Amino acid sequence: MAVTIDRTTSSRCAPPQPARLSLTPAPGGLDGMWWPRSRAFTRELPSLTAALGDLWGRITSVTVHPAYWPVLPHWVSYAGRTVQVGWSTEEQDPHRLTLFSADGRRDVLVIPPETGADAAAQLMVGDGVDASAREQAADRIDARNREEAWEDDGGAGRPSSRPRPIGAAGPSPAGRRR
Repeated sequence: MAVTIDRTTSSRCAPPQPARLSLTPAPGGLDGMWWPRSRAFTRELPSLTAALGDLWGRITSVTVHPAYWPVLPHWVSYAGRTVQVGWSTEEQDPHRLTLFSADGRRDVLVIPPETGADAAAQLMVGDGVDASAREQAADRIDARNREEAWEDDGGAGRPSSRPRPIGAAGPSPAGRRR
């Protein structure tokens, strides 16, 4: 059997893309908005901490809500630095990321990565929208994405509109309800 080796691709990891970030403070204690490209926290956090390091000082730890991050490590290492990762389901809002540095604490709204470019741009600009309205918009986006994933993965689907024959035994064409 012949083996082909493609030497055009590198075995090294590609450098992280710049963080999609808006540092416009908003009412409700938000210091900015972050639109990650994926839900891979270990891949997304390095670009965020690199972007914020010059502005807010070296980020030493973050706290997140685990609801929307499938894997949360205890720490993330990048460029010779380590950032501790903590999580809380009770004290942390699911759509916020709290960053800690020597300069203090900062909160950013996390815009779901699945958000379309236009909707994300509106959330990042804000136009006088307060923090709770932005969080509600992010929550609606997450709910819509979960519903679409459920449908795409063979979830409930739409019930059949065919009527059940009169006197027919067994389950209806739409399926048995439990």
